[in-house]
This record gives sequence, structure tokens and C-alpha cells, in this order.
Amino acid sequence: MIHTKMRIAFIFFVFVLNAFYNFSYSQDTGDSLPPPKNGNTYVIAHRGAHQDAPENTLSAYQKAIEMGCDFVEIDIRKTKDGKFVSIHNEDIDAYFKEKTGKVNSFLLSELKQMPLAKKNGNMTDDFIPTLEDILKLCKGKIGIYLDLKEADIKGQVQIIKEFKMERHVVWYIYPGENEAIKELNKYCPECLVMPDPGNEKRLKKVLNRFDPIFVASDMGVLTASFVNTSHSQKAKVFVDDDISTVNEWQKIMDWGVDGIQTNHPQKLIDFLKGKK
Repeated sequence: MIHTKMRIAFIFFVFVLNAFYNFSYSQDTGDSLPPPKNGNTYVIAHRGAHQDAPENTLSAYQKAIEMGCDFVEIDIRKTKDGKFVSIHNEDIDAYFKEKTGKVNSFLLSELKQMPLAKKNGNMTDDFIPTLEDILKLCKGKIGIYLDLKEADIKGQVQIIKEFKMERHVVWYIYPGENEAIKELNKYCPECLVMPDPGNEKRLKKVLNRFDPIFVASDMGVLTASFVNTSHSQKAKVFVDDDISTVNEWQKIMDWGVDGIQTNHPQKLIDFLKGKK
């Protein structure tokens, strides 16, 4: 009788452990995202919340987290010694006072010795962040919208996998960069590719070819039918706004867009909260 009870207890323990593992795994790698924090639309902070902080910095990303954004957009480039950093332009001229040159001509240690400047030229306490810095800050707090500037897919995937964030990073890649998309699918089939078809005429081809969970667009080309076609194939639509006005955001919402990337995330959040 004792042995029978022990066997039953052991089987029950294994069942519970297995169920917990499967739940944890599905929570981490499932297709569904957490619901938007502000109404029904995801807020994507373009280069972070950079109104009062240099763009693409940990300060800008932290502000986006505190605001309640759903994603921060990051631009990934490589240093001379092969480290991944987030900076939009291929040169540093616009970011560092009295410094010039290509990002990939500097060692990471050199870049880390140069504080970034604000738009008015004043120096700050912010330095260019690495991909690891960003993932460490954002994990469990906010999603990543990764704009692929330099396509070392394998290296970036390796770091993202170390942080177990494969399903928390959305990769913005032009469909014309077919090799990059193939490489991402090769090294990380569970990763979330988000192609940008550009003109709506290419949308169905992109949807059928890549079967993405997300597609990207901008207000220069987006239409209501673009959104409807994407939704018909179970793809969410993330769009870059243009003029960041209430009228534009209302139009985007009327079309049923799932996420808006903006340079004015706090204003967008205020607008969305007013729609609840």
C-alpha cells in the first residue's frame, strides 16, 4: 500500500512538473504577445522615448518603460571589434561632440569613452549601449523592435538566445533582403520576422512567401485594405506614423492597425488612454 501511494505521488509530481514546464515554455515562446498596455494598440517608441534623452540610449529606453510603452525600437550596427551597438546612422558625427567617423571604424572601448550629446550639443551621462545592455534592461519589461542595419544575423541571434528573448524581439527586415530573412529562419526559426512589403501590390506575395506573424508599413503607403489583407492571413500590422497628430492616429486606429511606431510615445499613450 505504501509503495502504491508513493508511486501515485511520484506520478502526480511528474505530471505537475511537466505541466508547469509546458506552461512556462508556452508563455515564453508562444505566438501571442501580451495585450497592449494602453487600449488595443501597441505603442512602439522609435529609438526610445528620446524627447529629453539622446536617442537609442538606455535612458531613452528606460523612459519608454516608465511611460508604459509596449516596444522600443533599436538600430543595430557593429563596431570595429565586432560588438553590436544601437545607433541609427552609420557614422557618429551627429551623436558625439567634435567626433567623426564610421561606427565600424571604432572599437567598442573607444565609443564607451565618448559621452553622447543632446540635440542642443550639451554633453550627457549617456553612452552608446550594446545589444546586451539593452536586452538586460528590457527583459520582462518591454518588447524589442529590432531594425536590422547590419545583417550579422547569426551573431545577434546568439546573444538574443542567451537572454532567452527569441519571442520578445520583432525583426524588421525588408523582403528584398531575402538572404537575411532566410538566415534568420535558419538560425532562429522561432524568432519573429516582420517584413515590410513597401507597396501594397507586394503584400500578398510577402504574406504567402514568409507567413509572418507581423508585417510593417508606414503612413506613406498604408491603406485600410493593406490592414484587412494582413489580418485575413493572421498577421498583425505595425505602422510608422508620419506627423504624429490625433487625426492621424485616429485614422490608423479606424483602419484596425495593431501597433504604432512614433517619436512621441507619451502623446500617443495619452491619446489612447482617452479612447478607453
